[in-house]
Amino acid sequence: MSVFDALSPAEIEKVKAAGTTLPLPAGWSPISERTGADKAYVILEGEVSVRKNGTEIATLGAGDIMGEMAIINHTLRSATVVALTRLKVVHLSPEAIERLSTSVPAFGEAVRAAAAARVGDDG
Repeated sequence: MSVFDALSPAEIEKVKAAGTTLPLPAGWSPISERTGADKAYVILEGEVSVRKNGTEIATLGAGDIMGEMAIINHTLRSATVVALTRLKVVHLSPEAIERLSTSVPAFGEAVRAAAAARVGDDG
């Protein structure tokens, strides 16, 4: 489920404006296991592999958020993310996520739901 599904076009633009849109090359690893939670990304284009201890546990694509779980739970990263294709992402700081969660409640709910759904995969 995309974090954008419950958002209006204006709210989607607000999310995009709250961060920095970046291109990332295939093969790049924007998030590494057991590192601090200093950013999250919303994928606009492309696909990533989510890996725990080197084993793929999920793939994510356009509309998915990555890196939010450690921010919300105040923990170290539980997985590594590797770009399978070229990506276009919105880089969000923890502060931006906090502001958006207040100003765009549907975004906050979607982020919390995504993090909660992944807790079961963290085992």
